[in-house]
Amino acid sequence: MANQADIRDVLITQSTEYIHLYAKVNNSISKDMEKAILAGVPTTITFLVDLYQERSLWFDKKAAGVVIKQTIKYDNVKKMFYVWLHNRQESEGFQDFESAKRAITELNGVVVAPVQQLQRYTPTYIMIKAKLDKVRLPLGMEYFFFFVSLWDFETDWYKQRFMF
Repeated sequence: MANQADIRDVLITQSTEYIHLYAKVNNSISKDMEKAILAGVPTTITFLVDLYQERSLWFDKKAAGVVIKQTIKYDNVKKMFYVWLHNRQESEGFQDFESAKRAITELNGVVVAPVQQLQRYTPTYIMIKAKLDKVRLPLGMEYFFFFVSLWDFETDWYKQRFMF
């Protein structure tokens, strides 16, 4: 991949009950990955999200941790992209690849932690990392999709501070 995958456009909001996260991973799907997805290979992006509260004279306290998996699969017969998002049981259908790609590479309002679990007026930060799950193909298909091993990606940890 020419460009390194990275986390961008991070926004942390607070409702009366929860801390919500909005973010996206950039440069995550290469041309080879796109070919494999169009061939029907299911692809999952996993987001690791940890919330810490700073403490002086000791290690920071991990207040919450969330693992979010989002999967895309193309149906060659129906010519539809199906996306399973972290907070939904049913898949969402898309007719164009760009919309489906945007859906699996973005986090929209993910609940990170309940507000009551956090200590007020304490410096707080979120660490985010995205990675592509390793694809397991049936025996023999690796020869046709030899490039699958080339499309592993993992972003660096992204740190966003905020005051709660």
